[in-house]
This record gives sequence, C-alpha cells and structure tokens, in this order.
Amino acid sequence: MLLPPGCKLGTVPAQTTTFDTLASLIGQSGPGAAFEHLARSSREVGNFAQLFEARLLAARHRLGLPLVTAGPPAGASEEQRRQYDEAVMAAARETGALFLESGNIARAWPYYRALGDPAPIADAIAKSDGGEDPDPLIEIALGERVLPLRGLELVLAHHGTCRAITLFDQYPDPATRDDALRVLVGTLHGELRANLIRTIAQHEGAEPAAVSIPELIADRPWLFGEYDYYVDTSHLISILRYAAESADPAVLTKSIELARYGARLAPTFHHKGEPPLDDVYDDHRIWLAAFLSPAAADAAVEHFRAKIEAIDLDETGSYPAQVFVRFLVRLERYKDAIAAFERWLTGTDPAYLMCPNLYELCRLARDWPRLRDLAEQRNDPITFAAAVLEHSPRAD
Repeated sequence: MLLPPGCKLGTVPAQTTTFDTLASLIGQSGPGAAFEHLARSSREVGNFAQLFEARLLAARHRLGLPLVTAGPPAGASEEQRRQYDEAVMAAARETGALFLESGNIARAWPYYRALGDPAPIADAIAKSDGGEDPDPLIEIALGERVLPLRGLELVLAHHGTCRAITLFDQYPDPATRDDALRVLVGTLHGELRANLIRTIAQHEGAEPAAVSIPELIADRPWLFGEYDYYVDTSHLISILRYAAESADPAVLTKSIELARYGARLAPTFHHKGEPPLDDVYDDHRIWLAAFLSPAAADAAVEHFRAKIEAIDLDETGSYPAQVFVRFLVRLERYKDAIAAFERWLTGTDPAYLMCPNLYELCRLARDWPRLRDLAEQRNDPITFAAAVLEHSPRAD
C-alpha cells in the first residue's frame, strides 16, 4: 500500500484515521513501526490498557506466535513462552506505572497484582485520601490485603464508625490488627469526648476546663438521663469486646474510660452480655484493668473466680469457665489456670474446648511432674515419656 500524497515515511496526515495509519505503516515501514505508533498514540490519549495490548501484539509478532488470540498463545515452545512472559511482565510494569502517574490507582492495581508487586500500589494508597469514590481503594487496601490498616482508615473517613466496626470482624491482617484496633478505639473515644464537651458547653455556657472522659462525667449526673447517650451503644459494646483481646496499654486505657462512661448510662442502655462478662461495662472495665497492673490483676482474678463459682455451669455450659481459664493464661497465671480447669472443665468434651487443655496448661506452666502423672492416669506413654525427658537433664 502506498503512503497518502505528501506523507513522508513514518508520518501521517492529520485527517488520516488510525486504521489507515496502521495499514500504511505496516505496508511501508513494517509491523514494528505500526506497533510503536499504536503504543505511542495509546499513551498520548491515556488509553493505557490499549498500550498494554499493543506491547503484547508486538511480542507475539516478534516471537512468531499467533497474533489473534484470546489468551496465552497456543503451541509456544519453552523458550518462546519464557520470552513472551518477560514481555508481558515488562508491559504490565509500564502500563501500571502510567496508570499510577495519572492518579488511577484502581486501574493500576491489576497490572501490579500480575507482577506480584503490591508495594507501589500500597505507597499510592497510603498517600491518597480516597477521592470522590474511595470504595475501589478500600477494596484493594482491605479486601485485597494490600494495606489493610489504611483501608480501615479510609472506611472510617468515608463511611463512619459503624461500617468500620462491622468490617473489623473480618480484618485480614494479624500483623496490623492491634494497630487497627488502636485506630478504632481512638476514633470512638475521640467521638465520645467531643460529644460530651459539646453537650457540656451547651448546658453550662462554656467549654469545660477538663478534657478527659472521667473528668468530664465525674460531677455531672445530669448528663445521664433516661434517654441520654453520646455514642452508639452497640459501637461501644463492640469496641469493648474487641479491646478485651488487646494487650496494648493505649487501647486498654481508652477502653477503660469508655467502659466507665458506659456504666453511667441509664439502665435502658445496659445490655446484658455473656457471663462472666455479663455486666458488659463494669466487667469489661475490670478485665481490661487487669492487664495494666498486678494489683488490678489480683482483683480481677478474684472478681471473675467469684462469678464462676456463682454460676450454675450445668445450666449455662462450660463457656464461662473456659473464658476464665483463657483470662488466666493471658495473665500468665498458669497454675491458677490448671486449678480452674481441674475444678470446672475436666469433664468437658475436648472437641468443645476453646481454651488450652490440661496438657497444654501443664506445658505452659512447665509443670512436668503434673504432666507426667496426668499422662500416666490417661495411659498416654508418649506424653509420659516427653514429660519425664523435659524434667530430666538432656542426654543424647
């Protein structure tokens, strides 16, 4: 095919269509020039997905592979496959980078996912405020686990505490779960504090000098009328339940303040929980405080032991006693945990245990004589031998 009149090799007149241009370049300059023109023009108009396909078409042509294909080229040799895969990766990196440069993180993600390189996407999401449509970034950050903590922060910023608390149940990254909980607790604590200050200012005519939640509620019984509350109580209870698994002093301290506030609410807002945390505010306050000081731990152990003793476990099942054993394990009071297990849980079906069993408790306590005796009682020679060896000096 001849070039249009007045057109030099490698150039096309402005009125020529893309298809005319490609046909002319293929005929006069060869396929390589056509592929490069298609890639360049795609990049100039921001059609980066088309650029990607142009790079792959060029690679298939160069390698002698079928040009029209809906998937990976069939019939390729091992070497052709290797070279084609390299071309795909190079094209994906180029295309993903162009989408990122244009600010389109969501469109860039599939290319970096194919590369197995989420770092550039994570960096971009970390710097983004979510824009007008944050949901695609939330899905990538949280759902695809690229940057879960930032994903939760975006949920809080754009969809509020309720949705963030709901999503926290399925939070996907154990490594940053404590950080995410710290963000959630801090957000609810900040909302409560701000709402209390605003209400007090409206009632008293000036903002209070006190700033902490305990100080704000200390001498103001009028804050707690029959229908008065300052954060959603379902959010408050959920946060306290999550915080019960935390060892972070910041989370524990703020959650105790939240629990103290909850305890002041009218009976309407006192929802009964599962024993031994059935008094949802006071019991959580005592539980949380146990991880902040030895004296509070002593008081908490006695508090919950008394509660278990008062419960009819035949009626409620063994769950409350198992919670107590787990609590003792978290406090590293392993001997107390062994005693509690032997008192209340020896007859529990192992399939229904949600706390360490007696073998595990003996191991945690390094109580090898007890484990040895227990193994002998249960006709378990393997554990018996292990306990004897653990209790004796090591020998080859």
